[in-house]
Amino acid sequence: MAKILNGIELSKQMRDMVSEMCCQYELKNKGRTVGLAIVQVGDNPSATSYVKNNLRLCKEVGISAYHHKLSVKATAQEITDLIKSLNKDDKISGILLQLPLPEGVDVKEVSSAIDPKKDVDGLNPASAGNLYYGFPAFAPCTPSGVLELLKSTKVELPGKHVVIVGASNIVGKPLALLLMREMATVTVCNIYTKNLAEVCRQADILISAAGKAELITKEHVKPGAIVIDVGINFKDKKLVGDVKFDEVAEVAEWITPVPGGVGPMTVTMLMFNTYAAAIEGKESK
Repeated sequence: MAKILNGIELSKQMRDMVSEMCCQYELKNKGRTVGLAIVQVGDNPSATSYVKNNLRLCKEVGISAYHHKLSVKATAQEITDLIKSLNKDDKISGILLQLPLPEGVDVKEVSSAIDPKKDVDGLNPASAGNLYYGFPAFAPCTPSGVLELLKSTKVELPGKHVVIVGASNIVGKPLALLLMREMATVTVCNIYTKNLAEVCRQADILISAAGKAELITKEHVKPGAIVIDVGINFKDKKLVGDVKFDEVAEVAEWITPVPGGVGPMTVTMLMFNTYAAAIEGKESK
């Protein structure tokens, strides 16, 4: 049976580290705290739940959180004006634009307003461009969390064949770039990929971020592979991932559960990036 890649345990270790660093930051800067601004537009239930979790974790690690909630009727200009004001606010180290945005609001237009130095979830297209060219940039938190989980296995990433199922702007694409930086060989699959199971079986590391419940079965997995499940889906009112956990666990070496795998790492990387933004902002002044 596969060993469990426990995101809860790893995230707890990292949050303890962030908490200690934030405490030291406060001592060195005469009581000034690391600050995260969360911009939420509307009342999407999933977004609201995620925001509440982030607010709780900010308090836990010693980050000052500023929750800016706008009406679902807010215009792109109103959202952009708020973000620009937060860019200039010295109390704010990082800015999180909570998705999804209401229908009719262009994510690219609004996220482009975030100062890349405060773009702690890598939403600004400029951040994506910097990531592509290998310049300093914050990567989206979920791909960053996946990379930390992989490193916790002590696997040597150079030369490993990684197959990513899903090519989204917030997971698949930035994750591919991060893994290429680690000198892995990366294949990215999408809905048009032919013979998906055959492609997946070539992977030393298989990562699914397709958003399709239990898409990945043991027929997709090479014995001894590491399997990372980024999917969050509901099946028969039960939370499940993209991976059919019980049967894949029979052939994989490592596997992440859902819940308790990638999810905790996403919010932890947000805390880590916010601290890093505070340090970099302080040093650049």
